[in-house]
Amino acid sequence: MTLAGSVVNLLLVGVKAFAGVAGHSAAMVSDAVHSLSDFITDIVVLVFVRVSARPQDEDHDYGHGKYETVATLFIGLALAAAAVGIVVSGALKLARWLQGEDLPSPGRLALWAALVSIVAKELLFQYTRSRGKHLQSPALEANAWHHRSDALSSIGAAIGIGGAIFLGHRWTVLDPLASIVVGAMLVKVAWDLLGPSFGELTDSSLPAETEQEMIDLIREVPGVEDPHNLRTRRVGNRIVAEVHIRLDGSQTLSEAHEKATEVELRFKDRFGEQSHIIVHMEPLKR
Repeated sequence: MTLAGSVVNLLLVGVKAFAGVAGHSAAMVSDAVHSLSDFITDIVVLVFVRVSARPQDEDHDYGHGKYETVATLFIGLALAAAAVGIVVSGALKLARWLQGEDLPSPGRLALWAALVSIVAKELLFQYTRSRGKHLQSPALEANAWHHRSDALSSIGAAIGIGGAIFLGHRWTVLDPLASIVVGAMLVKVAWDLLGPSFGELTDSSLPAETEQEMIDLIREVPGVEDPHNLRTRRVGNRIVAEVHIRLDGSQTLSEAHEKATEVELRFKDRFGEQSHIIVHMEPLKR
């Protein structure tokens, strides 16, 4: 899916760049640059997700999942840079307009390019996000939002271009105004991507409700009491946890091991076969 998206992005870069230059639309040229950033991040996802799928080895005992986190972080940074660029570009145009400068009126070719981009990128967003959720891939989901961001920037370009074409020359200011609004929306999307990525790279814990669900799941195992000292983190699309449990001290080592194994099996059944939990057993104090 990412390969198909990269092909679409490359085609859109060419179409938008040509339409922007031929149609005298600075908004469309900016949109072409945004599509170029999409193409670059598609390549990053292709490389990093492939690496993250590798099994554990001598150098990576917990696998290579954080390579995908790095890819997600890169996408978020690229999206933030594109968003800031859109806002700054729109603000500069708005400032020139306020100073009495006439902004160029775009042609219909640029409008058609924007409309085609909106449809293509929204379809890519819907499908890529669906695949990302199915594969539990943060990088694919992040890349889906990058597709959506391109669709949003194209909507802004379409509003500005369409307004200038159909409302008259004095309304060319709609172009930079729409760019500023869209850029602000993209900043929010970038922030939502960067937060979890930084958290994962710094080994932040899973949400409190997820940890409570783990505690409740462990308590349901017969003979297991007082799960405590739970520590959690995420490695790519894998969940990693450590927990202490108390067991009847009169049990044999074999019986205690069976209880710990049942905890592990229930954990994997709920959080995925690739999830990992370390269980430390303590004797129950009576």
